[in-house]
Amino acid sequence: MFRTGVKLSYTRSGTMQPARTRLQVDVRRQQLLDLGLELFGNQTYDDLSIDEIAKRAGISKGLLYHYFPSKRAYYVALVREAARQLLEETDVDRQPVGQQMDAEGIRARIRAFLEYVSRRRASYAFLLRGGIGADSEVAEIVEQTRQAVLDQMSSRLARFGADTTAPSTRLRLRGWLGFLEAASLDWAERQELELEEFLELLVQMAGAVFAAILRPTEP
Repeated sequence: MFRTGVKLSYTRSGTMQPARTRLQVDVRRQQLLDLGLELFGNQTYDDLSIDEIAKRAGISKGLLYHYFPSKRAYYVALVREAARQLLEETDVDRQPVGQQMDAEGIRARIRAFLEYVSRRRASYAFLLRGGIGADSEVAEIVEQTRQAVLDQMSSRLARFGADTTAPSTRLRLRGWLGFLEAASLDWAERQELELEEFLELLVQMAGAVFAAILRPTEP
């Protein structure tokens, strides 16, 4: 699967000989991460052996261990990579938004999220459903990722006057995120709704949650 770069060089006799060069370490490592996210997105930790991973990568097991010292280290690196992709590709501040929290602004951000889920279905499923028992490091990465998403939402809502320190705000956002994770994973796997139809469903629900945060009912 992985190939080293090939350049043509000339010998003294004038014939062309292939001169092989090694891929840069970070490039090959990224290839292994991309492959791992695809594989673990469809198989469990216990079902997928390091031998199978090396075989699918087209490299020796020893070379795989050169980049990742153990199967668990490889898995943890994959969880970190899946989290990085999610936060980078759905960063709300990179989406075109206006000065008001309106339906179009909400729609733009949720669309970016759904497009990410469509592109990275295996990675997304792996991040949410992956696990190797009670591994505290993996659990911490997943929780940190959720908190980063919550912080993004809180930061955006604060610009429009939301009290992001209120427990009710945190609980509403946490509940919305939990629903979004579960519903989008089900949508990605079943494909029962077209993207636009599912998008409108989420916009309606998000609008209700954000409106309750921005305009809380007076006691």
